[in-house]
Amino acid sequence: MPELPDLTIYVDAIRARAVGQALEGVRVRSPFLLRTVDPPLEAFTGRVLGDVRLLGKRLVFVFPDEHYLVLHLMIAGRLQWKKPGAPVPGKVGLCAFDFTPGTLMLTEAGSKRRASLHAVQGAVALAAMDPGGIDVMTASPEAFAEALTRERHTLKRALTDPRLFSGIGNAYSDEILHAAQLSPMRQTHQLSAEEIATLRAATRDTLQVWIDRFRERVGDGFPEKVTAFVEGMVAHGRYGQPCPRCGTPIQRLVYAQNEANYCPRCQTGGKLLADRALSRLLREDWPKSLEELEERMSKGRGTSDQ
Repeated sequence: MPELPDLTIYVDAIRARAVGQALEGVRVRSPFLLRTVDPPLEAFTGRVLGDVRLLGKRLVFVFPDEHYLVLHLMIAGRLQWKKPGAPVPGKVGLCAFDFTPGTLMLTEAGSKRRASLHAVQGAVALAAMDPGGIDVMTASPEAFAEALTRERHTLKRALTDPRLFSGIGNAYSDEILHAAQLSPMRQTHQLSAEEIATLRAATRDTLQVWIDRFRERVGDGFPEKVTAFVEGMVAHGRYGQPCPRCGTPIQRLVYAQNEANYCPRCQTGGKLLADRALSRLLREDWPKSLEELEERMSKGRGTSDQ
């Protein structure tokens, strides 16, 4: 799912191309995309796009008279900038937003259609779509601490909860926790004031680093390759690869449809984290520490070499 750095670059690119331009129409190809039509899509035709901004992980297209189109890309939704009137792709195309200079194309890979588009009017209707998470880039230390400790969660869950923090998902929570050298399973209420300050700094610094990197990579172009696994990440998607800080193989904890990637030496004091299903399956065979894992790997290599 696109997260704050990816969405920020989308906002930059759309602003540069479409703000100040009239929307000539919206061509919807998937009946599952459009969730609310108050006002109807036809009411946006001819209106000039005033701005594009973020509401959590949603893109908000701002038009006069408090008319808003609110787009949630979900996991597989992606945007492309095409020539004016470009055809909507048959299999993955969901809709096209036609402006005079070009067409903003929405696609979604896979068979499940999860992306959503809402047409709403008025500040109250727009606010109702806000999950409520704070903007971590502008929030004060006090606001960050309050959001983090409001409920008892693991750090991984807290960072990815849109009701607490805006724009952070599975990928960048791994990067943030690695930078802060904190376990993804650490409980929020167990953190000291110093650790909370460290986590806030790591959150802001990590997200800003990736926003800057993407801006440099994209330049004046349009972001075409938005993916959860990005070259240069230190933890996310790097299971089994060496931690850039200490060289220990990155481990992962799989749960539900998500996973947490972490360094056992930097983040968990050498302890290996096990999800419930895997722990029940392996029972006594599950290695409890990094040393035990390394010993087993060493024995395995020794056996294979004979």
